[in-house]
Amino acid sequence: MRSVRTPAELTTAFRTAGLKVTPQRQLLFRLLHDNRAHPTADALFATASVDMPGISLRTVYQTLNDLVAMGELQALSVGGGSTRFDPNTDDHHHLVCSSCGVVRDVYLDGVGGLRPQGIDGFDVTATSVVFHGRCTSCHPSSSNPTK
Repeated sequence: MRSVRTPAELTTAFRTAGLKVTPQRQLLFRLLHDNRAHPTADALFATASVDMPGISLRTVYQTLNDLVAMGELQALSVGGGSTRFDPNTDDHHHLVCSSCGVVRDVYLDGVGGLRPQGIDGFDVTATSVVFHGRCTSCHPSSSNPTK
């Protein structure tokens, strides 16, 4: 799994791209490093606000959008309304729990070989597979069928 670069590397990348590096952005870089939760902007804002009460939601969105534009994050629409941000930029797909909303990475072989039918000249540039179901925490256990 290729994770988002270290906070120090992101700081350098931002400066190289001519983007301002602020303490708020550096906090977001730290929160995203090795983050596998696929957070929403609102979730990152809530977490960041604990450490830095003055951070704005606009700063969070702008930083996330800048990171997506730089190829450091993937923006995901996996249902549930809010865009999720994935620091794993490897070629991978996702599992989404329909009960609690947790999103996990999954690697699949052979996805590049999928060829949709009836697309009449549509140029497919990327394929994204999202599996929906229930995670082990939400799935009824086999010993309790009434759950």
